[in-house]
Amino acid sequence: MRTFLRRLTWIDAALLAALAGFAAYVWVRIDGGLNYVWRWEIIPGYMFRFDELEGGWVANLFITGFLTTIRISIYASILALVLGVILGVARTANNLTVNLLARTYLECLRNIPPIVVIFIFYFFLSEQLIVAFGIEQWARGITQGEYARVWEFFVGDPRLLPALLSGTVVLALFESAFVGEIVRAGMESIEPGQKEAARSLGMGKLHELRFVVLPQAMRKALPPMANQFITLVKDSSIISLISVQELTYKTVELVSSTRAIFEAWITTAALYFVLCFGLSLVFRRLETSARRVRVGRRSRSRA
Repeated sequence: MRTFLRRLTWIDAALLAALAGFAAYVWVRIDGGLNYVWRWEIIPGYMFRFDELEGGWVANLFITGFLTTIRISIYASILALVLGVILGVARTANNLTVNLLARTYLECLRNIPPIVVIFIFYFFLSEQLIVAFGIEQWARGITQGEYARVWEFFVGDPRLLPALLSGTVVLALFESAFVGEIVRAGMESIEPGQKEAARSLGMGKLHELRFVVLPQAMRKALPPMANQFITLVKDSSIISLISVQELTYKTVELVSSTRAIFEAWITTAALYFVLCFGLSLVFRRLETSARRVRVGRRSRSRA
């Protein structure tokens, strides 16, 4: 903190003062001009509530929505990463058909508004698959099984599993197009000499891809990949439009029932900020560690 304060200049101080003045102006306009009555005291009650049946405090609207957002972001990120790597490899394939199919998928999803993509995949793909595989009936069954608590930890309310699964699949399919382009760019940045060295050691295409190309490509793609995963967290708010009960959906419910518009949305913005800023710190630490490993390897090779 002291180092940060020492680095501040008069320009930084002026900018901070301007931001503080703007925030105060907005606050005064809302408080006076709109005759808005602030009710911050109700917000903690929508974070946690006391459940008499449970005999303790349980998560309320904000926290349940926040946890659902975290679950969807984790599952969609893993699925988007897997699909993105496959698409990135397909985009660099020598086979023309494979390359064109992957490019068509990427270009279509990257050049269509996300809300349109989400509605298309939800109504024409996710809903059909859920009905075809009988996921709704299975979700009702696990609520009464002996591992109900375990399922609740991983998916929240098991009765809402179809909506959670639909939102995760739809979001992953959309984000995988961007991840695929990041992976492709990382693979194409690998020096040809690396591939020639792998072939000289007798490696086949699969081993070359697994042990030489992909590890280096993923290290180079880490910064844009981190940014894309943070974007995925923010994009998860869009799937509230298909009734996935994540943080934004819960906030809309709260606003409609309490009319605490600014309190609810400011709290939601703060929760998204905490999640995204925390992820940015984690990815920054990973980038620093990867940079130190590269420097260490270079110094050892020179020695």
